[in-house]
Amino acid sequence: MAESGSSRKPRSSHSNAKTLLVAFAVCLVCSLLVASAAVLLRPIQQANQHIERQRIIVGIAGLMKPDLNVARTYRQIDVAMIELSSGRVVDTLDPENFDIAKAAKDEHLSEPLPRSADPAQIRRKPRYLPAYRVNDDSGRLKTLILPVYGYGLWSTLYGYIALREDLRTIQGVRFYQHAETPGLGGEVDDPRWLDLWEGKIAFDDNGDPRIELVKGTVTSATPDNQHKVDGLSGATLTSRGVTQLLNFWLGREGFGPYLTRLREERERG
Repeated sequence: MAESGSSRKPRSSHSNAKTLLVAFAVCLVCSLLVASAAVLLRPIQQANQHIERQRIIVGIAGLMKPDLNVARTYRQIDVAMIELSSGRVVDTLDPENFDIAKAAKDEHLSEPLPRSADPAQIRRKPRYLPAYRVNDDSGRLKTLILPVYGYGLWSTLYGYIALREDLRTIQGVRFYQHAETPGLGGEVDDPRWLDLWEGKIAFDDNGDPRIELVKGTVTSATPDNQHKVDGLSGATLTSRGVTQLLNFWLGREGFGPYLTRLREERERG
C-alpha cells in the first residue's frame, strides 16, 4: 500500500518559501520607511545645509564672533545675482534659494563648456551666480565672497573664496561640500591648511588669476611665494583641482567681468 504522505511537498520547500516571503516583506517595509524618512527629513536637511553655508560665509567674511547669531550676522552681508558674461547685477533670480548644482543642469540657466575652456571640469557653466559683499559704513566694499566649485580627485568641491577690498588679496578659502579622500584630499577642511590662504595674492600685475598649490612647503624663499600655497600631502590631483577651479572662477569665464566692473567703480571713487 502506498504511503499516505507520498504526494505532499517536502517540508523544506514550504519553509524556504515562507522565509523568502518574510524577507521580501521586511525589505519592502524597510525600503518604505527609508524612503519616507528621506522625504520627510529632506526639508530639515536642506535648512541645515543653508544655515551651514551661511555660517561659512559669515566666517570667511571675518564677521564671526563668540556667541553670535549666524542668521542675524548674515543679514549684514549684501547678496546679489551676477550675470557672469557681463558682470552685471540682475534681479530676476533669488540668490538665497539659488542651487548651483541644479542650475548647471538647466539648459536655460547654464551653457556647455568646451573641454579647452573647462579646467575646473564642470562641463556646464551657470549663466548666473550669487556674490556676497561686506561693506563699510560708507557703503564701500570691504570683503567680497564668491562661490567656486570644480572637480578634484573623486568629487566636485563646492566652496567660497573671499577677497579683501583691493580685490586681489585673499582673505580666506572654505569648502562646504566634497567627497575627497579623508586624510589626503579631504584635508581641504584642515584649519591649519586653510589658514595658509590668508594674505595670498590671487592675481598677477596684469589682473590675471594666478594662484597655485605646489608640492612641498611654501617659504619666504619660494619664488613668487605670494601666489603659492602648500599642496595637500599625498593628494596631487585634489591640489591640482583646487588650483584650477579657483583660477577658472576668478578668470574671464567666471567672475572676471564682475571683478573688472568692481575695480573700475573703485577707481572712480
